[in-house]
Amino acid sequence: MTRLVLFDCDGTLVDSAAIIHGCMERTFVEAGLALPELASTKSVIGLSLHLAIARMIGREPDPATDVLVERYKHHFSAMRGEPGFLEPLYPGVAALLADLAGRDDVLVGMVTGKSRRGVQAVFATHGFAETFLVVRTADDCPSKPHPAMVLECCAFAGVDPDSTFVVGDAIYDMQMARAAGARAIGVAWGYHDAPALFAAGAECVLASPAGLMPLLA
Repeated sequence: MTRLVLFDCDGTLVDSAAIIHGCMERTFVEAGLALPELASTKSVIGLSLHLAIARMIGREPDPATDVLVERYKHHFSAMRGEPGFLEPLYPGVAALLADLAGRDDVLVGMVTGKSRRGVQAVFATHGFAETFLVVRTADDCPSKPHPAMVLECCAFAGVDPDSTFVVGDAIYDMQMARAAGARAIGVAWGYHDAPALFAAGAECVLASPAGLMPLLA
């Protein structure tokens, strides 16, 4: 039986919290807003950007938050060209993706709040674009926890949601998986802790990337 594994990106495959937070700081300072706490930034990583910023400033998305989103994108693009910009893979991720790529019974995809441009940059940096059969981003679908990303990937891959594993570090990933009828697999190395992931519907929380393989047996 073919299984589909859908990975979140930020906090699951790559550690991008420092970059995202630095960009939030630049955006907020420019707008005359109070500097955000790192914990606040981490709490919204995984949401599409317009929802993330709106939640951080305690309001619903509106034209004012749209301006902040555009400034965030400007600053992120500028930061990407600066020396020291880094979105490193978590330890064990490269080996896991290589193992999955070598299996005939597993298809791999990505469901992320990143933009498609951001995903392409991660692929260019780490060189595993060919591993991913299907990708859905904030440019393609409603924000997590809406199930559209998962359901569209399942339809594209021809795999039912009940044979699909959503692997992520955020409560939004777990909620999205449950809403789609997929299996919700949390990870312990990202930005939301295990109790929050279980409360959001995770059936298990992996201690390391290698822990996924036994679940696919």
